[in-house]
Amino acid sequence: MKKFFALAAAVLFTAISVSAQDMAEATETAKAANEALMTGDNQTALAQFKSALEMAEMCGGEGMELAETCKGIIPKILLSLGKSDVKAKNYDAALTQLKEALETAKAYGSAEVQEDATELIGQVHNQKAAELLNNGDFAGAVEAYKEILANDPTNGMAALRLGMAYGKIGNSEEAAAAYETAMANGQDKNARKQLSILFLKQAQAALKGGKLQDAIDAAEKSGSYLESANAYKIAASAATKLDKKDAAVEYYEKYLELAPNAADANGIICTLAVLYQQAGNKEKAIENYEKILTDAKYGETAKAQLAVLRK
Repeated sequence: MKKFFALAAAVLFTAISVSAQDMAEATETAKAANEALMTGDNQTALAQFKSALEMAEMCGGEGMELAETCKGIIPKILLSLGKSDVKAKNYDAALTQLKEALETAKAYGSAEVQEDATELIGQVHNQKAAELLNNGDFAGAVEAYKEILANDPTNGMAALRLGMAYGKIGNSEEAAAAYETAMANGQDKNARKQLSILFLKQAQAALKGGKLQDAIDAAEKSGSYLESANAYKIAASAATKLDKKDAAVEYYEKYLELAPNAADANGIICTLAVLYQQAGNKEKAIENYEKILTDAKYGETAKAQLAVLRK
C-alpha cells in the first residue's frame, strides 16, 4: 500500500511538472504572438495565439485565464485581416477571413466582432458585385447579386443591379423579374424606369424586324411602367403599317403630348392631319394642317390640303 501511495505521488508530481511546463510554454507563445501583433505581423500573431490557446486549454483550470485572453484576441485579428483584404480589393479572400471571424466570434462570445463582421460581409458582397458590374463582367455580377439576394431577398438595390446585369447579357426575362423584385422592395421609381427601357428596346427590335404587333405590345408594356414619347412613336409607326389608323392617331397624339417640341413634331402633325383627312374627320384635319402652315417643309402641303378641305 505504501508503495502504491508513493507511486501515485510520483505520478502526480510529474503531471504537475508537465502542466507547469506546458503553461510556461503557452505563456511564452502568447507573448511572442503579442510581439508579432505589435509589429503588424497579423498572420504570425494569429497562428501563435491559436497555438497558445490550444496549449492553455490543455492545462485545465490553470490555463483558463490565458485561454480567455486568446479567445478575445483571435476574432479581432481575423477581422483585421479581413479588413486588409477589403482594402486591397481581394474580395474573395476578405469574405473567407470575415466569415471565419464571424464564426470564431460566435464560438468565443465576441459580440462586437460578430456585429462588425456581419456588417462587413454585406458590404464586401456589395462592393464585389458592383466592381464586377462596373468592369463589364456581367455574368460574374449576376452570380454576385444572386448571392446577395439569397441572403437578403428584400435588398431592392441588389435586385435592381441584378436586373441591369441580366439585361447586359441579353436575358430580358430574368432582368424583368429582378426589376419586379426591386419595385417591391423600395426601388419602385428606378425599377420602373429600367423596365420601361427594357421593353422599349424590345419594341424597337420588333419594329425593325417587321414584327409590328409585337412592337405595339412591347411599346405599350414600356408605357405601363413609365410613359415615354419614343414608345408611343414606335407604336404609332407599327399601327400605321398595320393600317390601324385609329390606333395610330391615338399613339401620335400621345407622342406629341409628351414631346411637343420634338424635332419631328411638325412631321408628326402633318401625318396626323393626313390620317384625320383619310378618316373623314375634316375638322381635326384642318386643325392640324393649320399648325404647320409656316413650316418650311410642310407648309405648302398644308396650304394645298386646306384649300381642298375648305371648298
